[in-house]
Amino acid sequence: MNPTLVDENVMNALVQAARAARERAYAPYSKFQVGAALLDDHGRLHAGCNIENAAYPQSQCAEASAIAHLVLTGGRRILAVAVVGVAAEPVTPCGGCRQRLREFASDDVPIWMADQQIVRAKYTLGQLLPASFGPEHLT
Repeated sequence: MNPTLVDENVMNALVQAARAARERAYAPYSKFQVGAALLDDHGRLHAGCNIENAAYPQSQCAEASAIAHLVLTGGRRILAVAVVGVAAEPVTPCGGCRQRLREFASDDVPIWMADQQIVRAKYTLGQLLPASFGPEHLT
């Protein structure tokens, strides 16, 4: 499946999975819950939530949790992403997660940012991480 052909039904499924994951987030310190969901090239959804730790550098982002689930199930290619967080502005992946996504996704992969009610923004990975460094640079 080509990332540019991901339809509205897939987007809705990803957003719903990310919303459900957000509800499971472990964020006792910041109270900032985030959920993420990924679509792989086998049509499977992989969701994750943020997991905080008293030692903040040990915390894990929702996108990283979803990527771990992707890898655990044998996935290696991301075709679409949804991130759900509640803030004044749409919640985008942090810089580290943009690079993590880049390991498994191409520049044209769509990333939707939503809150509990609506999809608030859509970007491609290339828009969020222009001129990126990826696996092909190491071959």
